[in-house]
Amino acid sequence: MKAIVAVDNNWAIGYGGNLLISIPADHKMFRNETKNKVVILGRKTLATFPNSLPLDQRTNIILSANPDYTVKSTSTGTAIMARSIEEVLKIASEYDTNDVYVIGGTSVYTQLLPYVDTCIVTKVDREFTADAYFPNLEKDPEWELAEESDEQYYFDNCYTFQRWIRK
Repeated sequence: MKAIVAVDNNWAIGYGGNLLISIPADHKMFRNETKNKVVILGRKTLATFPNSLPLDQRTNIILSANPDYTVKSTSTGTAIMARSIEEVLKIASEYDTNDVYVIGGTSVYTQLLPYVDTCIVTKVDREFTADAYFPNLEKDPEWELAEESDEQYYFDNCYTFQRWIRK
């Protein structure tokens, strides 16, 4: 299983229910990486998507402990509800582990990181005001930076694409 995330220098991922920054190349990489794959997300993350609909051309496993919370599939995006991490893992086990991506938010990342072997990180060289974070892989001895792209820029924001692997 993989995680995919955009973080700042403090490993922050969001503020007020929104991403910290919107970088077109990051969105393109995310689409290319997850298209026709399985994504795991929480209901709060789903609520940030247009019309709170599952992502198109993906199987969306949505975690919500609320038994009354339901999500409808779209014409090209499948929605599967899970009520616990154990249920998420059971559903995800039906797919090739290389095709399963954890996409947030903080609680889902934190609970599923022990099952993840690769993290695809867009690292933005800034520090934003934030209230949501991804676990800091730089401080975790179980993780090592395996690849990093050249520096890229979106206006005055410098960022790199990184691949972290569990040791």
